[in-house]
Amino acid sequence: MANPKTSGVKKFFKTTLRILFYLFIASLVYVLICKWLNPPITTTQIGGWTGGYGMKRDYVSWNNISRNVKLAALASEDQLFPEHGGFDWKSIDKSVNGPKKKKRVRGGGASTISQQTAKNVFLWQGTGVGRYIRKVPEFYFTQMIEWTWGKKRILEVYMNVIEMGPGIFGIEAASMTYFHKHAKDLSRAEAAMIIACLPNPKKFLVKPMSHRVSWRYPQIMEQMNNLEGDEDVEAVIN
Repeated sequence: MANPKTSGVKKFFKTTLRILFYLFIASLVYVLICKWLNPPITTTQIGGWTGGYGMKRDYVSWNNISRNVKLAALASEDQLFPEHGGFDWKSIDKSVNGPKKKKRVRGGGASTISQQTAKNVFLWQGTGVGRYIRKVPEFYFTQMIEWTWGKKRILEVYMNVIEMGPGIFGIEAASMTYFHKHAKDLSRAEAAMIIACLPNPKKFLVKPMSHRVSWRYPQIMEQMNNLEGDEDVEAVIN
């Protein structure tokens, strides 16, 4: 006669594996859908709305995002974005690829643009315990979008979903809010100002301009000048 405890444990593991399998299939399907369609909503956007900030957003296509914004994002947040596979292992020893390349560094925070995109679209923000719980699925989703989306799609989604001010999501909403023009018409300085609000857009305000943004955006413009013309960067932003 079977031990009830043993049977219960086996049933639990079978159920758990079945749930994990269904979650894997669902996540894979959603990743593939988002390769062509923009995510309907993200947890960060929901958080902005429920937190009283509202939710301004207006997704735009790749060709309706200024080259200046794409260049500013790479210059500030992830200068090795064209080269890495989602995680910038090269930053460990501060190495760069070959003498022909202009000097490039990682950029903004600890996460690559690919990681930030995966976190914004599929997961959640936050620190503490939630941050560590997020690490495994973040690795999974980052690899999946690198393998299935490609660099331009990752950058396009990134520019559409990230918060660029309190309750302001995506470059089109930010551009219209701050400069009353479409994202495709942003100048280099305007693009740098918006990107300078990262990684804390609720604190580092574009308008009225915070001290951090006024200090940071000229640095971003300088890095944009350094990156422009790099063959790998040009292949991504054009």
